[in-house]
Amino acid sequence: MFAAAITGYLTAFSLILAIGAQNAFVLRQGLLRAHVFWLCLLCALSDAILITAGVAGFSAVVHLYPTLPKLMALAGAAFLFVYGAMRFYAAWKGNYELVLSGQSAPLWPTLATAAAFTWLNPHVYLDTLGLIGAVSTQFEPTPQKIAFAVAATAASFSFFFGLGYGARMLAPIMQSVRAWRIFDIGVGAVMWMIALALLTGEF
Repeated sequence: MFAAAITGYLTAFSLILAIGAQNAFVLRQGLLRAHVFWLCLLCALSDAILITAGVAGFSAVVHLYPTLPKLMALAGAAFLFVYGAMRFYAAWKGNYELVLSGQSAPLWPTLATAAAFTWLNPHVYLDTLGLIGAVSTQFEPTPQKIAFAVAATAASFSFFFGLGYGARMLAPIMQSVRAWRIFDIGVGAVMWMIALALLTGEF
């Protein structure tokens, strides 16, 4: 069981570690110190649901509905393009008075945006339902599968809460309009690159 747990934790953590749209959004909210707990909880619980489904073998659904990944890619690319455009527009306008004062969008719109980043991202299904589910098949006894899934879920919780609350260490260098403008340009670029990758099938 220990080997299954270690494998589950390291597999999930390595997959989540890659910089993506969801991570960039969590980082941004962490810098604002706004709704960090609920945002991290939503992201981690979403991963927990998907990881559990992957370990349970839900990836077979993709074989039944082969067009599903393509539809998710189109929806995800559209969302990422719009959000990226919003970040470019914010950088162009440079109106960061509310941001510099620590103000953010209300809780529910923030969570809705995070949910879209999570559930409209085809890559998260590849990671959780596909890769994590595939790795879990080497652990046949049910207790080992449970240990694998629990450890993989723990990796998600530790990553998102570490990212969300660790972001405040960058706060001292994010006290100017120029810093936030550069950050938003970077986020917008990441969003558009991922959207392009989704449309070209390279993600």
